[in-house]
Amino acid sequence: MNTTSDVKAIFFDVDDTLYDHLQPLRGALQDVLGLSETFDYALAYHRFRYYSDWLSAQEDLSAVPEPDAVERMRRRRFELTMEEFGMPLQVGQAQELQEQYLGRQFEITPFEGAYDLIRRLQEEGHTVGLITNGEGQHQRRKLEALDVFSLVDETQIFISGMVGYAKPDGRLFKHVNQQTETAAHNSYYIGDSWRNDVAGAVDAGWKVIWFNHRGALPESDHEPHFTAQSYEEISRILTFEPARA
Repeated sequence: MNTTSDVKAIFFDVDDTLYDHLQPLRGALQDVLGLSETFDYALAYHRFRYYSDWLSAQEDLSAVPEPDAVERMRRRRFELTMEEFGMPLQVGQAQELQEQYLGRQFEITPFEGAYDLIRRLQEEGHTVGLITNGEGQHQRRKLEALDVFSLVDETQIFISGMVGYAKPDGRLFKHVNQQTETAAHNSYYIGDSWRNDVAGAVDAGWKVIWFNHRGALPESDHEPHFTAQSYEEISRILTFEPARA
């Protein structure tokens, strides 16, 4: 039987942590710009995510932002990303890329080993859930596409647009602890974004597993407790001592 000190709170990010977020971006870039298979899509994705987070911070896009501001950010991140690759976009292409990208965000599948790990942790009696940034209904549609609701109870799923706080705001992590009756010192967060996931969870007092499967570089002096490049590695990290009777 698990005691309070044995039970962990283990929460996963969604985009590019639960599933490969590169898939919809690759498809949009290929269809709109005609890019070949030799293009460095992984690097483009990393810069695309960087500009998404950076622009959101620069424009102070809160958990419930103005729709027009969000649309500007979404177009601008494509423009800045492609400028880095020496491919400035023509008029209208940023909007077309966003539309193509959005349409593909529901044609997704989980990373190999992700659901097996979640089931194991649940069977061991730990609190397991998800914390994700984004507009509520949009993120729910992704979770439906991933069949998450058959795996994780809705009470353990926290979407910034529905909570009112967005990562890296520490209030979101505090809210999760309060709602799940868990403690920060006994909580783990697994995510790919340095700014939102690593910095946010470290500052909130959580233990952090940086899912750095794209070989990104740190963006601050925050220190994740662990770094992993696959769910096999994450599973090994999340192997705890047997619960005390």
